[in-house]
Amino acid sequence: MFERIFALAAHGTTVRRELVAGATTFLTMAYITFVNPTILGAAGMPSGAVFVATCMATAATTLLMGLYANLPVALAPGMGLNAYFAFTVVPALGGDWRLALGCVFLSGVLFVIISLTPAREWLINAIPRSLKLAIAAGIGFFLALIGLKGAGIVVASPETLVQEGVLTDPKVLIAAAGFVLMFALAARNVIGAVLIAVLAATVAAVLLKLTPFSGVVSLPPSLEPTLAQMKLGLWSAPAATAVFSFLLVEMLDTSGTLTAVAHQANLLEKDGRLKNARRALLPDAIGTMIGATAGTSPLTAYIESAAGVQAGGRTGLTAVVVAVLFLLSLFLSPLAGTVPAFATAPALVFVAALMARGLKDIAWDDMTEAAPAVVTALSIPFTYSIAAGVGIGFITYAAIKLVSGRWRDVNMAVAIIAAAFVVKIALG
Repeated sequence: MFERIFALAAHGTTVRRELVAGATTFLTMAYITFVNPTILGAAGMPSGAVFVATCMATAATTLLMGLYANLPVALAPGMGLNAYFAFTVVPALGGDWRLALGCVFLSGVLFVIISLTPAREWLINAIPRSLKLAIAAGIGFFLALIGLKGAGIVVASPETLVQEGVLTDPKVLIAAAGFVLMFALAARNVIGAVLIAVLAATVAAVLLKLTPFSGVVSLPPSLEPTLAQMKLGLWSAPAATAVFSFLLVEMLDTSGTLTAVAHQANLLEKDGRLKNARRALLPDAIGTMIGATAGTSPLTAYIESAAGVQAGGRTGLTAVVVAVLFLLSLFLSPLAGTVPAFATAPALVFVAALMARGLKDIAWDDMTEAAPAVVTALSIPFTYSIAAGVGIGFITYAAIKLVSGRWRDVNMAVAIIAAAFVVKIALG
């Protein structure tokens, strides 16, 4: 049956190898079951329901990727997008997380439509490489700022905007120790480094009575508080901006991740294009709609899937294994409720370090490329908004190119996006 569905022999793999690869991918990304409820809970969403939504949406979308696209890629609520949802979109919409879920759903609908046409490929190829790299790095810096704030290492200051917190606070020390452990394990190529460090920090917090222990296993909480609670509407500028920003980041994130994982798995065509590209892009788009319906932020392909590929995963059976393990995780809700925010904070900084690596590939000798990239990467965390940072980046790119006489570098997509952000700023 597995051979008939996944063509294991043609991909040079076996059932056992796919099972091991699936377990490996799961361990590297299971931290999302703890981190996502913490982040979305900060926006007023019920953490228990978000935990269930995270597990179920991840399982459903990853299963679709495995069975429909036959790729060893797992999908889950995207880091960065969940922070943007909680700390930018929800406040901009007056604290209405239901309307924010509606924005996620609408972005998923547009995502599906674009994925069924050549428009997605045109848009992705039209965005300058320097801006793509800068957006990824900027989202990483945004996550890092949130992580440092959650750990208590960075606090607000009326004089300097930010300053160091009380670095002798036990919570800060536990977060710092978790951070060091996380990166040390990753440097030693330990599978599940992030998960191990988060759990170790949680154990320390429980032993020091900094967080109550809620147990490990129980029946899943109710999904009803978030299930189909979204409100649809684009009658405000913040909502329209959120939909567009979700859509843009989802497309960039997924395309880059799929290409990177497929390259490692030797699943690219000779021209560098992804095999079954249309089939690979649809699960992500549909997954965003599934996630919004269940009650979570947009889903995207996870770069952690590369760990499973490294372990031998080559087909969708790897993704199916990941999906099954996330369904089993539904019974770990008490453990998820025990994990404090300062224990998950190091994970945000860890992901930030991975996302910032692309800055090295920017053409630093060309200031018309480097300057907009730097402005974009810094604007996202300092404006505390992915949308604002991306908008400033596109406007800066177009303006510098035009004034420097290199207007031919500004293609139609960049011009339209930059103009749209100018109009948005002008209208407030």
